[in-house]
Amino acid sequence: MAGRELTSLRSPRVKAARRLAKRAFRRREHRFLAEGPQAVREALEIPGGLAELFTTAEAEARHPDLVLAAERAGAPVLRVSGEIMAELAQTVTPQGLLAVCEFVDVPLDEALKAGPRLVTVLAHVRDPGNAGTVLRTADAAGSETVVFTDASVDPYNGKCVRASAGSLFHLPVVVGPRFGELAAELKGAGLTVLAADGAGGRTLDEAIDQGLLARPTAWVFGNEAWGLPEEILAHADEVVRVPIYGRAESLNLATAAAVCLYASARAQRSAGPAGRAVPPG
Repeated sequence: MAGRELTSLRSPRVKAARRLAKRAFRRREHRFLAEGPQAVREALEIPGGLAELFTTAEAEARHPDLVLAAERAGAPVLRVSGEIMAELAQTVTPQGLLAVCEFVDVPLDEALKAGPRLVTVLAHVRDPGNAGTVLRTADAAGSETVVFTDASVDPYNGKCVRASAGSLFHLPVVVGPRFGELAAELKGAGLTVLAADGAGGRTLDEAIDQGLLARPTAWVFGNEAWGLPEEILAHADEVVRVPIYGRAESLNLATAAAVCLYASARAQRSAGPAGRAVPPG
């Protein structure tokens, strides 16, 4: 079914794809790599999102529907050996399908134009696995936009793409704004900017009880090791900490993000159009 077979690592198509492992080349080409059948399936949902598909003969036999869908979408399908796939892939055990995808991020003003009520901001998040997991969590909690600030990891990093489990393709992603300018835009769009930090003066319980989370909210999550710097905390409307009831020293980034985002999602679903809590019943 594959339209063309590549047999050499020196093939220009293979060399161009391999270069996308580096951020500088991704930025220049506005393309990135996504591995595995789930990522390919999600990329195919975006018109023009899949630019090329590399496949082994074994993977083609296992996933003929995806190969056919790529061909119907007009994307070149390139069959390669297991050796070449191992050089292209960034996983220890490649699944035999690797897509070259077009960037999917959108400008900040476009994302805010839709009037999101829950936004997730990654500020100074450097670990791609953590960033991808937060992106996946934000998608699951109903966040309508995820922002990677200029000091955060590249969302198109291979590990981040894999950790997002397809969520990179599901919701608007904004890349690269400086936090001070971002905070002003978020507030101008009617969002309350909440910084999640262990040094917060208000607990998440208090924020819930006082109706703070029923408002349109942008949650800001920081670095895995040292949290959020003072210059970011200064731009937040509130600094909120997740309470620790047991003896654990802290929560990891993805867990803290899940707790905060789901708290907001629940509060907003119990609120009226103006963001006021509605009594049950």
